This record gives sequence, structure tokens and C-alpha cells, in this order.
Amino acid sequence: WDSFRLVCWLYKILTGVLCLLFAAWAKVDMTMEESVEVYLGDSAGIPCQYVFSEQPRAFMIQWFVRNPSSSSRERIYYGDNAQQIVDDGTDFTGRITVSNVGDKEGVLLTIQDVQLTDEREFFCQVNGMAAGNGEGKTHLRVFDPPMAPVIEGVHAGISVTNELPSKIASCEARNGFPRPNITWYRGISPLTPTHGQINVVILVTRESSGFYTVQSELQYKVAKEDKDVLFSCEVSYYVPGAVRTAESKGINITVHYPTTVVELWKESPQGLVKEGDTVEIRCQGDGNPPPPFTFNREQASDDTLVLREVTRGDSGVYQCRSLDLDTYEEVMGDVQLIVHYLDPALVVPKDSEIMFKGESLTATCNALSSLETFTVWFKNGQQVGTGHMLFLQDATYDTAGEYVCEVTVPSLPGLHTSGSVHIIVQGAPQMKDADREVEMEEGAGKWVNLSCEAHAHPLPTISWTVTGSQSWREVLTSATEHSTISLVSVKVTSDITAFCNATNEMGTEAKSFSISISASKPPSEGNGVIIVVVIICILLLAVLASVLYFLHKKGKITCGRSGKQEITKENPNKDGIVVEMKTDTKTEEAVLLKGVSGDKNGPSNQVTMNMKAIR
Repeated sequence: WDSFRLVCWLYKILTGVLCLLFAAWAKVDMTMEESVEVYLGDSAGIPCQYVFSEQPRAFMIQWFVRNPSSSSRERIYYGDNAQQIVDDGTDFTGRITVSNVGDKEGVLLTIQDVQLTDEREFFCQVNGMAAGNGEGKTHLRVFDPPMAPVIEGVHAGISVTNELPSKIASCEARNGFPRPNITWYRGISPLTPTHGQINVVILVTRESSGFYTVQSELQYKVAKEDKDVLFSCEVSYYVPGAVRTAESKGINITVHYPTTVVELWKESPQGLVKEGDTVEIRCQGDGNPPPPFTFNREQASDDTLVLREVTRGDSGVYQCRSLDLDTYEEVMGDVQLIVHYLDPALVVPKDSEIMFKGESLTATCNALSSLETFTVWFKNGQQVGTGHMLFLQDATYDTAGEYVCEVTVPSLPGLHTSGSVHIIVQGAPQMKDADREVEMEEGAGKWVNLSCEAHAHPLPTISWTVTGSQSWREVLTSATEHSTISLVSVKVTSDITAFCNATNEMGTEAKSFSISISASKPPSEGNGVIIVVVIICILLLAVLASVLYFLHKKGKITCGRSGKQEITKENPNKDGIVVEMKTDTKTEEAVLLKGVSGDKNGPSNQVTMNMKAIR
């Protein structure tokens, strides 16, 4: 019996040694990825490959997951040659499947609708009994990008005189996984915390949903150069296999800085300033906010000085001062204002000047101005000279009249003035064609109109001498400023000689007319008289119609109960219409004469009448 027990004991020892030796020789090679990355809500596949050194008669595969709150492991799957079981009561029940990996030895764990809590370590354990066993693990990583970053700047102004960095903006990135990071930018340059210059305060919040919200506050010591710079924040976050970024919009901050330069300029009018203009002078400093301004003259409103109807006395230097309330430093600017002027024109000789025929005269026109001027002389609307001097040589009666000088400033069209001088030419009477006798023929019994016009100063008087006819009369005498007109009507009864004599204190001028009876024109008056009468009647009707229409327009015609019209005429002595009818026992002849106004007119209105005989 003892021998038998010894043999059994030796058998057990030998069997155990053999088993240990076989187990040490048999093994399983495991291959698994270190991590698998997947977006939230997608499906994740975790492969588990294994190779036995000796083909087992049977083996078993189990999947485990590490609990997030402890280091313990929880089985979620079990499978062997006979069955495959997904464990109940786990976070993965109903969401996982295990399948073979093609023609290779291995399996694939597939997780549907991946959640944030699925980010754990997954263990694949293979047990081939005597063929050996093995285990591998893979870390499942879950990603979900955050929302676009939202930046908000400080609305209040930030002074460059602050000694410590001031909050200028905040940035928030919400609902990201894993936790996103925020980087600040000034323009295109990233900002890193610097003592005394840049501070970044970060607040990380883990939401109940598992997402991360990151808030970042930028504290920055501003400088004047930051007034035009855009600040922005950038959020960086992980995605499967990469890192991505999203940038916020750029914001501008309000920087307060002291005034160092003050500018003063003329806002209006544009260009040169003349007397009578309204001038606006503006003052502006380079500080922010703009400091209060004071001018060295009154009439200022805020940053604008208004000068109304300026004169040359307003010329000078204008100054503007600003007092910075932070530094209490005074800064000043100035501008030079020049008010241009043009004085009234001074004409020499003044008002009027009398010249004798043949004389010469130099008239001058001057106007004091702050700018270069240009002078033009006019007579009767026509240019007769340029420059401030006008030369009148060898004066004639045509020289008489009003001369106007106009002074302008080419560089400032708004400046202009004018003056005038009235030239009177004095001399003996002068008549056109006085040196030759006027000859004409007319039928016996006809009436002939003869006229004379004499130019002179003083005004001449005209007298007539008629020989050869007892029937003649002066029907019109009229005078203008520089001439006298006389008209006589003579009946041809025989050969007639008529003399027109113009006389003033300077001399006399005469003109002769010679009228002979024409043998080819018998004394019959029928056709001529009829024509004259018809023409006179037509003209009388036209004149009467014109007068009635004019009076009607002026409201001077009223109608009484009897239906008769009453005509009222104002100033009957002005510009009247004179109609004189002359008849004798043999003929009826009418002469229609247009009255000549007795008003004095300038040289532009002078008319020279040389009336031929009206037959």
C-alpha cells in the first residue's frame, strides 16, 4: 500500500510538472490598437486579434470595460464555441455586437451610438485552456466640437494711463468634448501672458451633460496704438485624428489717451475769404475723448468758431487751446486768417467832365484791393478799353456819353466794383451833310416835310428861312441831351429855297434845301392824296387801338351807364403821340408825326434823324 501511494504521488508530481512545462510553452499573441477615436453619436469598432501557438480544442473570449469611478472592471460580453452572450445591466447592453474579423483570428467589438461616458478602456481577454490565454486593451476616445466662440468687448473706454492691465474682452466656447482651449490674438499675433502687460483668466465648467464650457478673460495694458487694432479669440479642439480651430469675429476697443497735438483749420468757405463771408474755423485734437477747447476770440461753439460778415479787421492769427483732464497739460494750435477786400472804385474825373471838340482826356479808375485787380471800360454796353486808364483823344460829339469802369479780382470772382464818369463834348452846332445843298423835285401844290438835326453843347436852337412859298409852318421841335430836331412842312407853289440854321453860343451851322417844281408831276392830287389819307387813317386806327389796349390793361378805362367810355391818361406830357392834320381848299393832306420824348438820355439813346421830304 505504501508503494502504491508512492507511485500515485510520483504520478501527480510528474503530471504537474508536465502541465507546467506545457503551459509555459503554450502561449497567445494579442494585437490591439492603443486607442480608437470616434465622433459622438457615431459607431466605434474595436478590433481584437490573437494567435495561439498551439491550436486549442476550445477557447473563450470575454470583453471588459473599466468603470470610470473606480479601477474595477466590468464584463460586458462572453463568448465560446457554443454561445455568445452580451451581459445584461451594463451601459452597453443593446448597443454592442462582437463579430469575427475576416479570415484572421480575431474579433471586432462594435459599439453603436457612442456616448461621452463610453470614453473608457476596453479589455479583450482570450482563454484557450491548455493552449494558453492572453489579454489586450484599447482606449476609446470620444469627440464633439464646441460651438463657435463668442467674444464680447468692454463697452467703456480704457485709459492708457491705467497702471495695471484692464479687462478688455471675454471669450466663451460652449459644449465641447474633450475640453477646448482658447488663444487670444492682437491683430494676427497671438498673445501670451506677460507680467504687468497681459493676463488671461480661464474658467472651465463641466456641464451636467458631460460637455465642457471654457470662458477666457483677457486683461491687457492698452496703448494709443491699440485704438485701431482688432482683438479676437481662437478656440482649438480635438477631432478624430486632428486638431481644428475656430476664430471669433474681431472687435475694436475704445482707448482713451491724452491730447498731444491740436490742429486748427478753416472749415468754410473753401478757397479765399472775402469781406462779408461767414467763416467757420474748426479745432481738433488727437486725444480721445476730445478735450474741451477754448479760442482766443468769442463766438465759439464747442470745437467751431463762427465769424459772420467778416471784414479785413478780422484778419489775423486764431488760436485754440485744449486742457487734458487726465494729464492737465495744455496743448495749443493756431491758423492764419486773411480776409481779402476790394474798395469802391474811384474815377477821376468824378461824376462828369466837359471837353471841347478836338480835346483829349485821360480818365482813371482805381480800387484798393488786397489782391491783383483787372479793369474794363464800357460805353453803351460795349467794351472800349482795359486797364485803369482810359484815353479819349480828339473828342467829337460821338465821344460824349457815360463811361463805366468795372473792377474785378480774377482770383476771387466774388469781389467786384464799378464807377462811372459822364463826358460832355462842348462845341458849335454840327449837322450831317451841312456842306452840300439838298435838292429835290416835287409837283406843284404838294406839301413837303423838311427836317434838321443839329448836335451841340450847349443845345442849339434851330430857325428856318423859306423863300418861294408863303405856306409853310414848323410842325415839330424836339431836343435830346446832345441834339435838337426841327421839322417844317412846306407847300410847293414855286421853286423854293429853305435854310435851316442851328445856333448856340459856340457858333452857327446852316443847311440848305432846294425844291423845284417838276414838270412831269401835274398839280393833280388825286392818287397821292388818296394814298396819304389811307395810310394816315390806318396809322390812326392802329395808334388808337394801342392806346385803348394799354389803358385797359392799366385799368384806366371805365364804363358809365350810358355805355360811353371814359379815358384817363396820366402824365400827358410824357412820350405823347402828336397828330397834326393840315388841309386847304384844294387838297386834304395829313402828316403823322411821332412825338419825341423830352427826357434826357445818354449817348446810347442818341438818334440822328435826317428826314427826307415826305411826298
